[in-house]
Amino acid sequence: MLDQRLKTRIENFISRLEREDVCMHGFVLSVGGEIKAKAYYAPFEEGKPHRMYSVSKSMTAIAIGILLGEGRLSLDDHITDYFQDYLPEQPDERLLRLTIRDMLRMATCYRSTAYREGVDENWTKPFFTARATHEPGTVFHYDTGCSQVLAALAARLSGQEVIDFLNERVFRPIGAEDEKYWLRDPSGTCQGGTGLCMSLRDLHKVTRLIMEGGRGLIPGWFCEEMGRNHIINALNATREEGYGYGWQVWMTRAGWAMYGLGGQLAVVCPEKDALLCTIADTRLDPVGVQRIYDAFFEEVYPYIGTEDMAFTQWQLKTHPVPFDPACEMQQAGPYFFEENPMGLRSVELQGHSLLLENARGRNLLRFGVGENIVDTFPGWPDLPTLSSGGWLAPGLLRVRCFIIGDAPCGVDMLLCFKGDSLTVQSRKSFDPATNSYEGVASGRLKKQ
Repeated sequence: MLDQRLKTRIENFISRLEREDVCMHGFVLSVGGEIKAKAYYAPFEEGKPHRMYSVSKSMTAIAIGILLGEGRLSLDDHITDYFQDYLPEQPDERLLRLTIRDMLRMATCYRSTAYREGVDENWTKPFFTARATHEPGTVFHYDTGCSQVLAALAARLSGQEVIDFLNERVFRPIGAEDEKYWLRDPSGTCQGGTGLCMSLRDLHKVTRLIMEGGRGLIPGWFCEEMGRNHIINALNATREEGYGYGWQVWMTRAGWAMYGLGGQLAVVCPEKDALLCTIADTRLDPVGVQRIYDAFFEEVYPYIGTEDMAFTQWQLKTHPVPFDPACEMQQAGPYFFEENPMGLRSVELQGHSLLLENARGRNLLRFGVGENIVDTFPGWPDLPTLSSGGWLAPGLLRVRCFIIGDAPCGVDMLLCFKGDSLTVQSRKSFDPATNSYEGVASGRLKKQ
């Protein structure tokens, strides 16, 4: 009879993430290439594209690996050799020494990304005109602009945007054919460091391909080197981000991972031939991704190989904020605000909705109690949301709203009703839509 104890470990993993209030969207666990556990948190569904953020960097690296295998470039080539048209008259000598090898391992000559989203039309060109900050090939600095340049390089060498190249050379050949798309910069180049939207299922398939040596589609030597530690990053503050860095992937305590902002992970554990892939939105929690790592490595990983389970799939729901029904209020306000950092003009409580007035006009923020409900973000009818709210104590309401879609982000608010005043404290994860939701402000009932 098949040992089923691993299933209990997965259930502990699920319960722990719920206790720690991690906003999971889904996960897949496989061992030896066999899927053991799968879960999706409604309204997220299998096969649907999800913003992968910096997993895009790893996929861009795969394209570079194929081109390396075909001899179209080499690791010791200088990146400037391929972008002579972007160089100023007197390029920085440090930039001229930057190699493809150092680009892959985030050892560029910059301490931050050169392009400015919302300002620059072409996100590749600023990499070649910015002022270098240090010698390349020396220290690790995470630089999304580096991955943008690698995507542009793949396009120059292949004649295809990186998504079209990977569709033809990797995704379709392995049956990773769920809907996917890649957000572009204003010039039309794929956002090589952040823009890929693909399904959890296809993320798992592509990562397994790397684990299995590329199966002739990607050079085996590149698959092996991609997951090796190529540079020390000991100054990184977060535990799982301090084990080193490979070629556009992160080292972990038990292997390596593709890692995208907010909990998009493909955690590879070579010793046990295990793979955990996740989609989530932890952006409102500064240690949210570490919570996923810790839950897996402490609740599940030690038992892989000694315990087993039959394939099991869970249908779950995203976790709402807690609530105390005894404290609930139904109506309050409107409260009017003087000038404040959030640009709030008025707020009114209407049952399970807040009527907010700000620079976007007067709009409702609806929230579920005891559940997340699907709606749209106030003043942004094209942005779908998951929202929940709850009374934590008399006069204290918490409302949390996750924007879902191409740019998962969120807003978390506390509203303190006291006498004739309302104080709103709010924090956000960055997106243009959430710009007005960071800070604190107090308003009052209008005197009769």
